[in-house]
Amino acid sequence: MITRIRYILREMWASVSRNKTLAAATVITSTVSLLLFGLTLLIQRGFDNQLKLWTGGVEMVVYVKHDTDAAKVDVIRQELTRQTTVVKSVEYCDETCAAKVANTLFAGDQQSLDQLLPKIPSFFKVKPVDQGSSDVLRSLRQSFAELPNVVDVRTPDQAVAVLSQLKGFFGVRTMVIAIGLLLASALLIWNTIRTAMFSRRTEIEVMKLVGATDWFIRLPFMLEGLLQGIAGALLGGGFMLFINHDWTSGVRAFPTSSGLAGFVVTDGYPLWVLGFMVVVGAVVGAVGSGIAASRFLDV
Repeated sequence: MITRIRYILREMWASVSRNKTLAAATVITSTVSLLLFGLTLLIQRGFDNQLKLWTGGVEMVVYVKHDTDAAKVDVIRQELTRQTTVVKSVEYCDETCAAKVANTLFAGDQQSLDQLLPKIPSFFKVKPVDQGSSDVLRSLRQSFAELPNVVDVRTPDQAVAVLSQLKGFFGVRTMVIAIGLLLASALLIWNTIRTAMFSRRTEIEVMKLVGATDWFIRLPFMLEGLLQGIAGALLGGGFMLFINHDWTSGVRAFPTSSGLAGFVVTDGYPLWVLGFMVVVGAVVGAVGSGIAASRFLDV
């Protein structure tokens, strides 16, 4: 058994050494494809986290007309807090507070900021008692909009719908690209094994004449493809973890009001994705090399 294992490893290494350029191209393609595959999974998870954050946070924002005095603001507050069965809390952000928020949100759009700040409205953040009361709260949107000195009432429905569309848009397209690159990796592995078997056709013929089985001949080539797929997965996974760490550090430096906190993916999920990438890389490598070895065994 040990002698057979040594033979398989020796033959596998000999095959890789003879086709270094093809092997390197295969690993690089596998790295890129599996990196994109892993990033796609992280992007999808980030969108899921952001959707949960938005649907679980502030459900309604009630904007109050600029320069509304404190007594009229209290009237609006009383009307909002009166809905005790659906409203959990009401938080008021005066015009100074609203200006700080605007400076954060429109930091890159000075023209819009200059138009907004002179007559910026204050606003109330209204949170529901629970998710079951969210629909009821949204149904009260029109009645809240008719309160004196209220200029607008907004709920995150449209933002959530847009985010869901973006998730589908990016998720489907990046996954299609990743699958296409995985097929390209499999094709490269197939071509590498085909080239290796063709260059050793005389040896294979002699081995078959002395009684070597097809599996005995096939195993070194399959192991080569398997290791190429795993190597690409590990390299791609390393790049993925680096990119995710860099992204996480960047997002955590953003202001809490930026609304991007949900796009940080941690809690061990990236490591799970790395493990899945290794499995996918191993399967692609083994299948590609196995098909090539079976197809070109009779050379």
